[in-house]
Amino acid sequence: MPTLPRAPRECAAWFWDLYDFDAPGLESALSLAARLGEVLDRHALLAPVRLEYVWTVEGVGATGITTTLDLARTPLGDQALPDRVRGSRPAAHPTAEITDFTVLGSGTWIDAEDRPHTEYRLVDVSVSTAPIGLSAELSVHHDIWGRYDFWGRPHPEVQQRNAPRLASALRDLSAVLGAPPGPGERTYFGMATVDGVAELEADENGRGPDVSGWL
Repeated sequence: MPTLPRAPRECAAWFWDLYDFDAPGLESALSLAARLGEVLDRHALLAPVRLEYVWTVEGVGATGITTTLDLARTPLGDQALPDRVRGSRPAAHPTAEITDFTVLGSGTWIDAEDRPHTEYRLVDVSVSTAPIGLSAELSVHHDIWGRYDFWGRPHPEVQQRNAPRLASALRDLSAVLGAPPGPGERTYFGMATVDGVAELEADENGRGPDVSGWL
C-alpha cells in the first residue's frame, strides 16, 4: 500500500459561519456535526469514529487536557452523546467546558492505478460550540487533491480521481448548510478555493513547488 504523507499544516481549509443556522451550544453543534458527517461519509471521505476536544475554564484558559471519545457506542446524532461528552469532563476541573471539537475518522482515496485505499484523517471536521454562534471547518492535509505532490511532481491521475470527489462533497455541504464556504488562508502547503484546492503555477520544467522539506 502506498504511503500517503500528511502535512503538519492544512493544504486547504473551508469555513462556514453558521450564526443563523441554529442556536449555539453543545447539542446543536453535535447535531450539526452529525449532518456534516453524513455528507462526508456518503462521499467516502470521512466515516466518523471519535471526537477529540480540549477542556477550557472560563477566565483561565485551556487546562491542557484533551479527551478522545469513541463513537462506537454512541454515534453522532445520538441524543445521549452530549451527556457522554459532559461526563468525560476532568474531575480536577469541574467547571471546564469545550469550545470546539474535531470529528475524526477514515476516508478513501484513490491512487494513480484506480485502487482505493483507506486513510485515517483523510479530512478533518471541526465544529465550534462557542456562545457567539455555530461555525464549522473542513480541512485537508494531503497532496492528492492538487496537481502536484509535495515534491512538486505532477500526478494528474491522482488528482483526477480525488479532487472531483472533494468538490462534490463541498457542494453538498454548502447545500446542507445553506451557504458556500469561506476559503481559509494560504499555508506553505496550499490554498483553498470555493470548490477545491487552488492550482499552483508550474516552473519552467513543469513542476510545482517542492515543500517536502516542511513535512
